[in-house]
Amino acid sequence: MNSKKHLGHTARKRFGQNFLQDNNVIQNIVLSIYPQKDQFLVEIGPGLGALTEPVAEQVERLTVVELDRDLAERLRHHPFLHQKLNVIEADAMQFDFRKLYEDENLAEKNQKLRVFGNLPYNISTPLMFHLFEYHEIIQDMHFMLQKEVVKRLCAAPNSKAYGRLTVMAQYFCQVIPVLEVPPSAFKPAPKVDSAVVRLIPHTVLPHPVKDLYWLNRVCSQAFNQRRKTLRNALSSLFTSEQLVDLGINLMDRAENLTIADYARLANWLFDNPPVENQQVTDDI
Repeated sequence: MNSKKHLGHTARKRFGQNFLQDNNVIQNIVLSIYPQKDQFLVEIGPGLGALTEPVAEQVERLTVVELDRDLAERLRHHPFLHQKLNVIEADAMQFDFRKLYEDENLAEKNQKLRVFGNLPYNISTPLMFHLFEYHEIIQDMHFMLQKEVVKRLCAAPNSKAYGRLTVMAQYFCQVIPVLEVPPSAFKPAPKVDSAVVRLIPHTVLPHPVKDLYWLNRVCSQAFNQRRKTLRNALSSLFTSEQLVDLGINLMDRAENLTIADYARLANWLFDNPPVENQQVTDDI
């Protein structure tokens, strides 16, 4: 028997497909999402409809974004849900969620998007970064992810799991782990444990930066060389004196800084860009 075939569909490796099949797990995820009848929910990667069906039963309409043409077609002809489903055949990483928000007149209805999905692990991090761009129009997000990724999302400073993903996710959202899911809950079974996480975008950003470019830049530089002291890892962006003036311990490493620290460094760089970037700006 083909272990990659489920409900007549063969999982495609290039789409990172692992289909949820454990009813208890499915029920617990739907309970954690807690869909309400008149809310606007968007599922990313509905696959064979394991979450789609129980969520759609509780709402008047459900929008799904599916890249796999066969699965999208299957959902369009779903025997009892097709009238409730708005099936968008698209790559979620390229999808304009703001246009969907505007097309549905959600601002007038005083509503935001509620996003959920069992995300392919190979795209989960870039997809979350894409969704963070729409944080002000999203009420919450519930995602099934690799357990290690959820640990990184929830990590606190001074831990090995704390990294650039942690800083960027917690800059935009409150991050809450919901439940852990074993490989046996999927077909085909992945080689890693999974977990569900809830991301609630901050209504007001606690540590706003003037330009996200600089937050990304300082985080990338610090964590790409996380074994180095900050004096060395950030030497192309700051002098030692500047770091000390900004309240940074030169012997600390990337994982020792809080999100407030990274925001402070990013805002200083916005006001005092390094010469290399000043030249690029001048040329433009």
